[in-house]
Amino acid sequence: MMASTASATAAAAAAAFGAAAKPRGSSSAPCARVAAGGRRRSGVVVRCDAGVEAQVQAVAKAASIAALEQFKISADRYMKERSSIAVIGLSVHTAPVEMREKLAVAEELWPRAIQELTSLNHIEEAAVLSTCNRMEIYVVALSWNRGIREVVDWMSKKSGIPASELREHLFMLRDSDATRHLFEVSAGLDSLVLGEGQILAQVKQVVRSGQNSGGLGKNIDRMFKDAITAGKRVRSETNISSGAVSVSSAAVELALMKLPKSEALSARMLLIGAGKMGKLVIKHLIAKGCKKVVVVNRSVERVDAIREETKDIEIVYRPLSEMYEAAAEADVVFTSTASETPLFTKEHADALPTISDAMGGVRLFIDISVPRNVSACVSEIGSARVYNVDDLKEVVEANKEDRLRKAMEAQTIITEELKRFEAWRDSLETVPTIKKLRSYADRIRASELEKCLQKIGDDVLTKKMRRAIEELSTGIVNKLLHGPLQHLRCDGSNSRTLDETLENMHALNRMFSLDTEKAIIEQKIKAKVEKTQN
Repeated sequence: MMASTASATAAAAAAAFGAAAKPRGSSSAPCARVAAGGRRRSGVVVRCDAGVEAQVQAVAKAASIAALEQFKISADRYMKERSSIAVIGLSVHTAPVEMREKLAVAEELWPRAIQELTSLNHIEEAAVLSTCNRMEIYVVALSWNRGIREVVDWMSKKSGIPASELREHLFMLRDSDATRHLFEVSAGLDSLVLGEGQILAQVKQVVRSGQNSGGLGKNIDRMFKDAITAGKRVRSETNISSGAVSVSSAAVELALMKLPKSEALSARMLLIGAGKMGKLVIKHLIAKGCKKVVVVNRSVERVDAIREETKDIEIVYRPLSEMYEAAAEADVVFTSTASETPLFTKEHADALPTISDAMGGVRLFIDISVPRNVSACVSEIGSARVYNVDDLKEVVEANKEDRLRKAMEAQTIITEELKRFEAWRDSLETVPTIKKLRSYADRIRASELEKCLQKIGDDVLTKKMRRAIEELSTGIVNKLLHGPLQHLRCDGSNSRTLDETLENMHALNRMFSLDTEKAIIEQKIKAKVEKTQN
């Protein structure tokens, strides 16, 4: 009987942990693909009603709980490694925009994505950084291999891209490498345009979003906050931002490069979308000497706000309903909206009037949105050219040597901030031992104190004497613990001291049978099981 129960539990665990290995679209439910009304097979009508669906969900939930319980039984396997910080993602350096747009997560959906990720069996904490140039998921994983597999499967399910295809473009970094990557991202060192400032604002928004939703865990929250500090220091202590361009400014630069030089400033400019990126496009058009721009936006209020902030340029508002009419009168069309579907297809572009020969006879679409606002097939029309964020590399290649020199200066600051974060994280390891040792000593003190007071007797013992004896026992324990606890505290600034601190921690765990590492693992797994049950 015990053997069959163990086999069933193991089978359930294998089902839960092995779900990622199933072919996409497969299902363990026999009627998962049956239409609501049922279909006839060998004279039998198969129906998938609400009751069966509920039963399937219950089975899946039970399998997940069984898998976690199985994981708890084998916790000893994971005690040798602490939870790993990991980043799994893709960027403009590793994947084309066609793939990035399928994985993009709108800012308002970040909390939901975090909730889904932390509900995975081996993920404790999570954060999502999704911009036009990158989609990165930062997690704290109970198990590195299992956690990575679960996140990749989540990304595959969300995007509809097979996991095998995704892996060809994904990068995966662990612990200090993952932290350094985030610090470099925040500092603008990993951006398409070195030192651009918008990415720091986006990293800050991850923290704000997490605070509002309560989604960020202790490790991820601290890591992102330290990344913000690193980004600020790099910009203030080096000249990496001097002359740096953003995606928006690179888009303006690219447009001017593609226009005939003699006619560039007289070109009719159209901007679709008056968000943060669109506002920066207008500012850079002003810097280049442009005197007029037409702005298409859903509401006029945001355009009015930009008009109040900017001078030396005429801003003409057109409602979204007049977008194609406005495009017909433009030589250059910048698109920067959050639309999930293309605003311009081949048919739309083909219906627009031709551009004058003075402007090269070609209408330029500069699309800095992800997902893209302009279909790639628009370029098949002889009178149109489409450029997206991946095409900005042409602009970015300028002054490459100078940018690399600035990046080397910034690495010193990033290394300092990385050591500071790792010291903080290392210091967390000793906290459970400190708590358990203190609790262990207090239990002994309370037990022995009770024996002592019983021997003296209540008839002899006054309140003053009781208080004095209690204070004596507490004082003895505190003095005895002072030395060991001091050797468990370390600021992490010196690697030798840190190594000694961790050695002391392991020695105390052995001497007093505190077994904190296994207790921590079991506590984390218990929390996961309870979350799944609820």
